[in-house]
Amino acid sequence: MGNTDSKLNFRKAVIQLTTKTQPVEATDDAFWDQFWADTSTTVQEVFALVPAAEIRAVREESPSNLATLCYKAVEKLVQGAESGCPTEREKQVVLNCTCILSRILPYIFEDQDWRGFFWSTVPGAGRAGTDELDDDDGARPLAESLLLAIADLLFCPDFTVHSHRRGPDSVENMQSIDSCEYIWEAGVGFAQSPPLNYIHDLNRIELLRLLLTCFSEAMYLPSSTDNSVLNPWVTFFCSTENRHALPLFTSLLNVVSAYDPVGYGIPYNHLLFSDYREQLVEQAVQILIVTLEHDAGVPHQPPSQSSMEEHEVSPRRESINPTIAWNVFNVIPVNRVICVQAAGPENLFVNYLSRIHREEDFDFVLKGLARLLTNPLTQTYLPNSTKKIQFHQELLVLFWKLCDFNKKFLFFVLKSSDVLDILVPILFYLNDARADQSRVGLMHIGVFILLLLSGERNFGVRLNKPYSVHVPMDIPVFTGTHADLLIVVFHKIITTGHQRLQPLFDCLLTIVVNVSPYLKSLSMVAANKLLHLLEAFSTSWFLFSIAQNHHLVFFLLEAFNNIIQYQFDGNCNLVYAIIRKRNVFHQLGNLPSDPASIQKALQRKRKSPDVISRTSSQETVSMEGSHPAVPAEPGTLKTSLVAIPAIDKLTEKSQVSEDGTMVSVPKMDPLQTAHADQSAGAGTSDTESNSGRDNEDVFYTEAEMERRPLSRAPSTSLWAPTPEWVLSWKCKLPLQTIMRLLQVLVPQVEKICIDKGLTDESEILKFLQHGTLVGLLPVPHPILIRKYQANAGTAMWFRTYMWGVVYLRNVDPPIWYDTDVRLFEIQRM
Repeated sequence: MGNTDSKLNFRKAVIQLTTKTQPVEATDDAFWDQFWADTSTTVQEVFALVPAAEIRAVREESPSNLATLCYKAVEKLVQGAESGCPTEREKQVVLNCTCILSRILPYIFEDQDWRGFFWSTVPGAGRAGTDELDDDDGARPLAESLLLAIADLLFCPDFTVHSHRRGPDSVENMQSIDSCEYIWEAGVGFAQSPPLNYIHDLNRIELLRLLLTCFSEAMYLPSSTDNSVLNPWVTFFCSTENRHALPLFTSLLNVVSAYDPVGYGIPYNHLLFSDYREQLVEQAVQILIVTLEHDAGVPHQPPSQSSMEEHEVSPRRESINPTIAWNVFNVIPVNRVICVQAAGPENLFVNYLSRIHREEDFDFVLKGLARLLTNPLTQTYLPNSTKKIQFHQELLVLFWKLCDFNKKFLFFVLKSSDVLDILVPILFYLNDARADQSRVGLMHIGVFILLLLSGERNFGVRLNKPYSVHVPMDIPVFTGTHADLLIVVFHKIITTGHQRLQPLFDCLLTIVVNVSPYLKSLSMVAANKLLHLLEAFSTSWFLFSIAQNHHLVFFLLEAFNNIIQYQFDGNCNLVYAIIRKRNVFHQLGNLPSDPASIQKALQRKRKSPDVISRTSSQETVSMEGSHPAVPAEPGTLKTSLVAIPAIDKLTEKSQVSEDGTMVSVPKMDPLQTAHADQSAGAGTSDTESNSGRDNEDVFYTEAEMERRPLSRAPSTSLWAPTPEWVLSWKCKLPLQTIMRLLQVLVPQVEKICIDKGLTDESEILKFLQHGTLVGLLPVPHPILIRKYQANAGTAMWFRTYMWGVVYLRNVDPPIWYDTDVRLFEIQRM
């Protein structure tokens, strides 16, 4: 009954606030205390009892009352942070204020006139300047006071962390507390695992939810490619002003990496018990990816090897000294202010992430991420008996950030076969989401990660490990390596994915080209898939439809040449498939370029508008236990994304020298490019695009793309193929190596078949397996790798994707639902 009365009183207070036309004085504690002092409301109840329409009404009609409510709520949090919340009543006041601010902040952000309110130094003064008569604390903007209070409360003994008090009468001083002794979980920089306390986890969840809401001002600003526009909330929170930056970053990273959703493995345990740690992990990973977004796309020089190792410490589990955290990241505490050794990003979260360097820490983080990414793939004899996490998209973004900001982590990932524990779940998600347009962002982040990994030689080498796990996927059954798995999944995406995935075809084939020089033995299934793609992409109607379609053929031919020149001995299956499909290569070499043939091909396209043939020459039964990829259910919400840059903007070319090192290939200068444009009106090289999409920094949302003709580039609606255009790239087709192979081997294979009366392909494969083309092929070409490079376009894409995921994942309570978000559009399928 008491709880019902408190909710009723809270609702009455809200109604009073919305109906009062006169400002309520900040000193009227009797009125303001109704919101937090005498109530015990959950965040879900606060969202239900404070409707959006009433918040907007107060904002428009009684702005001073809304300003005072925010100010008083922040004041209560600051008081709680200073006192340490010694009583249960103070703890409840802090939680109530946290819930109220989480509810109100989005409506502050959506109004441009209110956006500066929290950065004012006087309540309700908008962007007014500081009062010179105030002391330092009084002059601190409300936003800074709020953020510092949240940081303090996240390390408040007996509220969010386990107390270290020696006796019942001793008190821990919040001002002098060393929060590095209170890191939430063992792992990077901390050896001691504190006892689990679900009350602490619940309190952390509420504070992190408020912190995420503070950071979400970015959602209410239109998309922009200007990376100099920083999120002031993130900038301040991740600066040296926040004395808890290091322990909080470490706590968030360790909580995520240490989480095991299966626990002791008791079937259906997730249905019997609430797992508060999962909610905390979700909030933690979202805070991490949002704070690490600050320096996205801005390259920075990581600290040198010597500076990283000058404070090397003993292995994680051999010591319980909490100051290990300072040493792991090469930082030193001076008078409670964090000083970073050597130059680095100003964002301390990005700085700390880039400075992790111990192998045991990398191993801890990598195994944790792999465990969580693999969790939804887990198969059990009892249906639905194990918990399946839902935050894999956030984990993929975090993995991306780790690889992007810490190259030592990337090299560690690729140093062993552990990278395959990341690859398999990514391929599973890509295959599963290929028909669902609401998950197009997941498709992009998965492909971007594989593009980043494929730029390193070790990734291609690791793909040769036999694939024996056999996660149920809707793909043909095959026996082979992880390279075969990658190719089969990519083929499935291209041939059976929805049309919005067409801009990713370049990326998918670039990945195949990057790894091709290192693939020792493709299976017959994978070889046939590659030849089927070439057969589909080399049809004249497809090549003449869009200005960039011929790039796909160049990518596939380059991959075949790499395998033939560098891995011929073990790839008899691919060689056999090339011989069987030799007509495709002959037709490419004799591609007609006269106007009549071009028009005839385009008329054929109008009769059969499908992108490529949906059937393969070797389609087989799918894996046992797999489910077909299905479109999104009607009514599913999705957020729009900006268009990705073309592949030549996403990557830079590097040549592998004889000693294995990478040498960057300089791009053509603008004069050459302009000349090529005028003379040929086509690509400057085999896979460089000159469409308007690449030459102007214009980014289209998906909604805008839907209003344009569906194509691989926005500018193609004004384009028409000409004989000169066809000849400009046809003469560059890299067919020499394959034609020489066919010239040598086809007569030999035909002779064997006639002489021995062979009809069984196994004998032919045996002949090819023991054959050689040494001295018969052209001189091997240098290996060309296209490495991912950060740019303004991808930085903007990541920002919209990341916040879109955060928006859609926070539905209980629906923090941003029905507010005027401008970074992206919310669309219903």
